[in-house]
Amino acid sequence: MKLDTRDYEAKMKKSVAAYADNLSTIRAGRANPDVLKKISVDYYGSPTPISSIAEIKVTDARTIVITAWDKSAMKGIEKAILTSDLGINPQNDGSAIRLSFPPTTEERRRELSKQIAKMGEDAKVAIRNIRRDANDKVKTMKKNSEMTEDEAKASDKAVQDLTDKYIKEIDTITAQKTKEIMEI
Repeated sequence: MKLDTRDYEAKMKKSVAAYADNLSTIRAGRANPDVLKKISVDYYGSPTPISSIAEIKVTDARTIVITAWDKSAMKGIEKAILTSDLGINPQNDGSAIRLSFPPTTEERRRELSKQIAKMGEDAKVAIRNIRRDANDKVKTMKKNSEMTEDEAKASDKAVQDLTDKYIKEIDTITAQKTKEIMEI
């Protein structure tokens, strides 16, 4: 009986998706509504994502306009953006909040690419931990005589192929994001 790798593949897919989602929140000098994903507004006493109480539009390459459906939430949205680690001062004209993204400096782009590389390494470690769990399961099954030597080798190879596939995917995502950030 060969190891069923579907569970491990699903976990690896989730790790890659979480990594890609984390990367989408990094500000690369362009207006990207995903940078607001992690910012919550205190709306009637409960933390609420900005996208739930306002319309978020990218008007040009460097500007995001936030229009709250409830005008009383404008101050809360402005305060949440100011207290976040976004590093942008919102301009509130009473009906909409504008976020103007300044072009990133060369030094900041290099810093971001290092941060992305570290996040990529962390994602690879997560994939390798899943591989280790699968390999431990194979060893246990072999020890308990639930699988033969040949099945164990085939299972190990299948797990390693999955690991290689998802680590390559992480490398590709990292390279794309680094290229995007290093563009002026």
